[in-house]
Amino acid sequence: MTQAPKICFVTAGGDHPWAMANALAARFGDGLAIVLEDPESKRRLVTHRARRFGWVNALGQLATMALIRFGKRVQAGKVRRFVEREGLVVTQPGTREFAHVPSVNDSVFIEAVERIRPDLVVLAGCRMMRADVLARVPCPVINYHAGVTPKYRGMNGGYWALANGDEDLFGSTIHLVDRGVDTGQILAQTLCGLEPGDTIMTYPYTIAAASRAALVKAVEDMLSGAASPAAPTGESKQWFHPPIWTYLWIGLSKGVW
Repeated sequence: MTQAPKICFVTAGGDHPWAMANALAARFGDGLAIVLEDPESKRRLVTHRARRFGWVNALGQLATMALIRFGKRVQAGKVRRFVEREGLVVTQPGTREFAHVPSVNDSVFIEAVERIRPDLVVLAGCRMMRADVLARVPCPVINYHAGVTPKYRGMNGGYWALANGDEDLFGSTIHLVDRGVDTGQILAQTLCGLEPGDTIMTYPYTIAAASRAALVKAVEDMLSGAASPAAPTGESKQWFHPPIWTYLWIGLSKGVW
């Protein structure tokens, strides 16, 4: 009797990653294992950004993150109605196998993978996996990214596509994981339209709802050997949270919130 395939879903949690995890759970049942990592602390994140962009810009990005958190509370009713309408399940799925790790780059993660023995690892909303850790994972690793690569790698891909007038690049990418930030070969891309009143707080829900089937299909193809990865082509750039003054200027000047 052929053993059912096993998928290891790695995330720091959150509505959009759980929506994707539940789509996989509906298809693969007990073949799905969850590895939940601790979210990166805001202090560590801001310190890292400050080294790259300077403290002024890093604190400006932090202010935008705080605004997004507050905005999600304000728009909770709208989000709830959208989730119900689309049949999104945004709570952690119950799975037979589960592990809690400090970080995807911690040795405890590798121990969890060795215990689970997956045929495929799926990342969604977790830290970037270091090259030395990736090399130790004994199966392919793919990532769900809420942005169209290679032009919109990194954070808030949907928002930046709209801010730059690229409405036709509002969507997601499922790609193989390599050493870069969302630079791996592309397995699938989903393009979608906006919901009325969408903002940076709700874009990820819209993209996740449109991308569930593509993720399930990409996983099926990877497990069956039918996947046809394609090299990313064209302009490539990594994006981050906009500093609060940039977010406000884009909103007022372009109507992209």
